[in-house]
Amino acid sequence: MRTGNTIAISCESARNVCIVKTLAKLGHFPSRTTEKEAWFLSPLRSETQASFSVSLVKNLWYDFGIGKGGSTIDLIMAMNCCSVKEALDYLQADTFISRFSVPKQQFGSKNKIELIAVGNLKHLALKSYLRSRNIPLKVARRYCKQIWYRLNNREYFAVGLENILGGWELRNKYYKNSSSPKSFSFIDHSSDRLVVTEGIFDFLSLAVMDEDLVNTSDAIVFNSLSFLKDIKNIIPEYQEVLLFLDNDPAGDKATTAILNLSENVTDHSNSYKTYKDLNEKLISVQRKIKVE
Repeated sequence: MRTGNTIAISCESARNVCIVKTLAKLGHFPSRTTEKEAWFLSPLRSETQASFSVSLVKNLWYDFGIGKGGSTIDLIMAMNCCSVKEALDYLQADTFISRFSVPKQQFGSKNKIELIAVGNLKHLALKSYLRSRNIPLKVARRYCKQIWYRLNNREYFAVGLENILGGWELRNKYYKNSSSPKSFSFIDHSSDRLVVTEGIFDFLSLAVMDEDLVNTSDAIVFNSLSFLKDIKNIIPEYQEVLLFLDNDPAGDKATTAILNLSENVTDHSNSYKTYKDLNEKLISVQRKIKVE
């Protein structure tokens, strides 16, 4: 995002600002610390017993008193009652840039995805999978990574799109998974225009079908429509918001809800009205071109 003539700190960079050190600079120090957590008196409300937890492993906070939590961005927004853009501007100050180092080893429990490694997309099976969805490798590599992960003592690999909390949406030919913490993804192109899609392949399809639009817009990928509540404060911050949600009851309901948030929102699902989503249209159009 852009503030005046200066490019502000990105969401990705802001996620790596250490929450514990940020709280310390704001005058809040832990009441007690364990190997994995630091406990504070909540900076968001008055209390006498510490119920505000910060994970020293994931760099995420949670206030048990109000049932809310999130990343450094969410914390600054909650403390200052401000927007995402204002929170990023706030964190832009050099005095607040204290990086968080994620432990190299993360231990997962049974039925929980454990990340092993993150790298560039290069596995032949994933290249084949992307071709089956009509997504060029160069487009996928621009926004996604190859993720190796472990689940139930077995190792897998997938195309991954990172979300704002550092979790990953994971896709391959056989599985559709996600690692914790789960949230929406944000692609920062320093724009006053925002495009919104439901899933990874909707966004990648839009990047194929309208490269200029995607390259000159910020983007939100829901990953799950349950995160609609989390982006309500973001929508009004943009001069223009373009919706590309699925043509199904859930997508229609979310589209209506977002249209009601701002006059600057427009629904573009009509451009693929005979298809369920953008990727279905992309596959169909490319198939017709090959036949012709």
